[in-house]
Amino acid sequence: MAVEIERKFLLKNDAWRKQVTSSNLIRQGYLAPLDTSSVRVRIEGAKANINIKSVTIGISRLEYEYEIPMHDALEMLDKLCPAPQVHKTRHCVHINKHIWEIDEFYDENEGLIVAEIELKSENESFEKPDWLAEEVSEDARYYNVNLIKHPFKSW
Repeated sequence: MAVEIERKFLLKNDAWRKQVTSSNLIRQGYLAPLDTSSVRVRIEGAKANINIKSVTIGISRLEYEYEIPMHDALEMLDKLCPAPQVHKTRHCVHINKHIWEIDEFYDENEGLIVAEIELKSENESFEKPDWLAEEVSEDARYYNVNLIKHPFKSW
């Protein structure tokens, strides 16, 4: 069983931008957002994948992710995933042994920036950079699957 352990935070300021080591544009849509799981198609840079994730609230969720051909991902996004879709840039910041993924959203979610860190266990310690603000790990509004139904601009 695959488990994702991820914590999400809002940001105080743009100080993180000076620490970015890489950035990728992401386009993602959902094939089947259901009550118990979501099925996502994502293009990130030159890679494409399909992801099945439980919609459990909290920092731990079941997650399965598989690389798929780019042509298939484009076709699914264009023909099977309803609008709106999520468009964002993912910036990576390395701090000690962890990688922070900072998602800067566009379109209907313009203005939303969220920092995420994946952990090996729920109680794993990590350094909290000065640019972190409130933790929103258990606020379902910030889950990408919910941002297509209730975009940030409508809050």
